[in-house]
Amino acid sequence: MKKILFGCLPLLAAWCLCACGGYEYTTVTLPDGFAIRAALADTPQKSEKGLMFVKHLPADEGMLFVFEREDEHYFWMKNTLIDLDIIFLDPQGRITVQYERVPHTYTYTPDSEIPFVAGQGQYVLEAAAGTITRHGLQAGDRLEFTLPK
Repeated sequence: MKKILFGCLPLLAAWCLCACGGYEYTTVTLPDGFAIRAALADTPQKSEKGLMFVKHLPADEGMLFVFEREDEHYFWMKNTLIDLDIIFLDPQGRITVQYERVPHTYTYTPDSEIPFVAGQGQYVLEAAAGTITRHGLQAGDRLEFTLPK
């Protein structure tokens, strides 16, 4: 019995690592030099989750959504527990549209009252509320980041 249990431990450890997270990260640097550690949402499963159910987001953390091409994207803020700043970026990393303090919702919020944002871009950065104001971000500003291959 002990041999079977110990033989399964490596498999169990590998399963836990895959199930608990699985995000890759990049650093998004703002024009004033401030750096945000951003989880990459580059698959539909990760994109659907976003920062849902997060109760606190430090000023230096966020999520960068990566789409195959520049297009119009819509973000519905259902089950979001914190206010967020949402920044749409073109393929060169320049801000096209930004929203300050998109309000959070709860699981019982009627669909007709769920806030959403829309914008043109290839990338979308979800950051802690107040990021745009604190760092004086404006349309046309370029954010620096690299993506894993």
